[in-house]
Amino acid sequence: MPHAKALVSKSKTSKTPRRPFEKERLDAELKLVGEYGLRCKNEVWRVQKSVSHIRGAARHLLTLDETDPQRLFEGSALMRRLHRYGILPEEQNKLDFVLALKIQDFLNRRLQTVVFKLGYAKSVHHARVMIRQRHITVGKQIVNVPSFMVRVESEKHIDLAANSPLGGGRPGRQKRKKLRAKNAPAEAEAEDE
Repeated sequence: MPHAKALVSKSKTSKTPRRPFEKERLDAELKLVGEYGLRCKNEVWRVQKSVSHIRGAARHLLTLDETDPQRLFEGSALMRRLHRYGILPEEQNKLDFVLALKIQDFLNRRLQTVVFKLGYAKSVHHARVMIRQRHITVGKQIVNVPSFMVRVESEKHIDLAANSPLGGGRPGRQKRKKLRAKNAPAEAEAEDE
């Protein structure tokens, strides 16, 4: 019997650019990486692929007749998903609006960006570090993935983790070390008396 890993179907999550040294594209990608605190260009390409996938699905559905059951069913499902994640506002409920989606619409809904905008972090880079160090919870679940897509209803449940030093939990290793060093001379004086 094959190993369980062999049964998992793999598909590409990102697509590298066709022209690797196009100056305008390189500058635009670098600006996105800096603005949203991404780790590398691959994160931009991953979002780009998902945007093109969604826009392609919308383009296909728009070619069908308006009364076509596939267009009605899949179109409403696509719109519902985009509304749930806050990528499209509720009042934009036509497939035409999906074609106007940009990468920034998706990057704005990442946990890293939302944590920064809610004021838990000083910068997007600080937000990424906080998430990776498990200081952030969504609901009761600690999330340590900066690219986690935040739903509209879960945005109000984002908070600092209860057991995190930032959220009132046990102090961190360095702080405990400093407290021990501060208490050590006081204890030595008490023993001398």
